[in-house]
Amino acid sequence: MSDRPLELEFVKSATDHTTFDDLGPEVAFVGRSNVGKSSIINAVANRRGLATVSNTPGRTRLLNQFAHKGGGALMDLPGYGFARVSDTERLRWQSMIEDYLTQREQLVMVVALVDGEIGPVKLDTTLLQWLRGVGVPHAVVATKGDRLKSAALGRRRNEVAAGCGLHPDDIRWVSSTSGRGVDGMRTWVRSLLLG
Repeated sequence: MSDRPLELEFVKSATDHTTFDDLGPEVAFVGRSNVGKSSIINAVANRRGLATVSNTPGRTRLLNQFAHKGGGALMDLPGYGFARVSDTERLRWQSMIEDYLTQREQLVMVVALVDGEIGPVKLDTTLLQWLRGVGVPHAVVATKGDRLKSAALGRRRNEVAAGCGLHPDDIRWVSSTSGRGVDGMRTWVRSLLLG
């Protein structure tokens, strides 16, 4: 079954993408601090605690690699936004992430996570514009859709898509809490990793 959990194992954390081994195609998860990157990685692997989840924004401060048993790897990148760090640290993160996204030959897809409850904010749209400008393959996934009442979901889908400059059908909706969309996410990510 293609929607079975991804078999992932943590490999290592680093600041320099050139120090990671070549495990095959890589899918990188990016998004604002607290958007749910680690929760989604745990959900697709069906393993609590695989990627560290924190209530404090900005806990992910390094590039984190998770090997996929069938080949390839998932990458959890530091969140951008309201982490309480110095300007120097913030610039270091930015450089580390940009170097990975533009220079890592193994990278096949960037999963840009957007908070589905509040919609894309300026930081999200800036990231999407930057990804488009440098030609990095990417797709938008909306998280936390379980927090929306069903009556508001259709309107919110349209608002999120418009804010991202996309058609509503181009955005995947996933909830690590309710599990909605997780099976489809597993199938999609596995296809990217296995080519």
